[in-house]
Amino acid sequence: MPSNKNALIRYKFLDRLLSDRHHFYDRKTLWEKVNEMLDDAGFKQVTRRCIETDIIDLKDAPFRAPIVEYKKNGRECLRYERGFSIFKEELSWQERNLLSELLSTIGQFDGLDNFEWLDKFKVGLEIEERKQVISFSNNPYLLNSNLLGMLFDHISNEVVICLSYHTFSDSTIRSIDFHPYLLKQYNERWFLLGAADSDKKILTFPLDRIDEVKALPEKKYVECAEDLAERFEDIVGVTLYEDRPIEHILCWVSDTSKGFVDTKPIHGSYTPIKGEKDVQLRQEYPQLEGGMFFTLDCIPNYELIRELCSFGKDLLVLHSDGTIADDVRKRILEMNDKYSQLRT
Repeated sequence: MPSNKNALIRYKFLDRLLSDRHHFYDRKTLWEKVNEMLDDAGFKQVTRRCIETDIIDLKDAPFRAPIVEYKKNGRECLRYERGFSIFKEELSWQERNLLSELLSTIGQFDGLDNFEWLDKFKVGLEIEERKQVISFSNNPYLLNSNLLGMLFDHISNEVVICLSYHTFSDSTIRSIDFHPYLLKQYNERWFLLGAADSDKKILTFPLDRIDEVKALPEKKYVECAEDLAERFEDIVGVTLYEDRPIEHILCWVSDTSKGFVDTKPIHGSYTPIKGEKDVQLRQEYPQLEGGMFFTLDCIPNYELIRELCSFGKDLLVLHSDGTIADDVRKRILEMNDKYSQLRT
């Protein structure tokens, strides 16, 4: 089901048209009429494919709308079976409690621009406030968190934007025409993923590096050609170096920290080593007492190095078929050098 806020408004308009027993609407006419209603209500018009998807969604759970097709004056028209409306269906107490909790969870965005519709939705459904039973990690002091609502809106409505940004190492402000696709949180920071308008290359921008966002409604929005979720399968965090191969990494973690690593793996490829292979490694590394050996298979990046170093002496990178073992060792030596300078 579509996640953008205008989906609920479109459902309401479609419900009105499909309930109408005095007029006849084919798919093209439904699309035109819904766009007229959206325009009158001050919302962005949508594509015909969007309305086709909405009709499919209305047929599916939870609405299960009995939409029938019939011929009228040579046209394939659609409407509800007599007397049906999705807004006449009463919510059970289980559905109402679940919806209330879902809204409460999403409502952790309350207070951000462009999310005021959540409160209106709660009022419209007459859902009572309930105590919060789930809470996500949130950094209220994150720079530019106010952009979340705006970017959410642009992604939902498929709007090209002009993004002004700067890097950590250079305060020069640069601009790029950008097709936004995904907002992703990592380590209590938010990142925007999308494609550059010039070459459609996928890029990632931390929100705290964005200086300004302007909508470019005159530009045609290009949908993402890949499954963005797959970009994160081989990495830790959000930084993907497409020219780097996956490395097989051998690590050891102490008894003190192995429970943390085992219950919250650094990466999905985390594999504890047991049996004969464990015996061989203990013979190869007799200076390592207890603990656990494990492997990772991922593409090295800044986030992986930081994660591996975060355990200090309790996690050692023993070997890799690439550079990550040397990168971690270099980071630790540089840290030791800095502390040594402070202590002299």
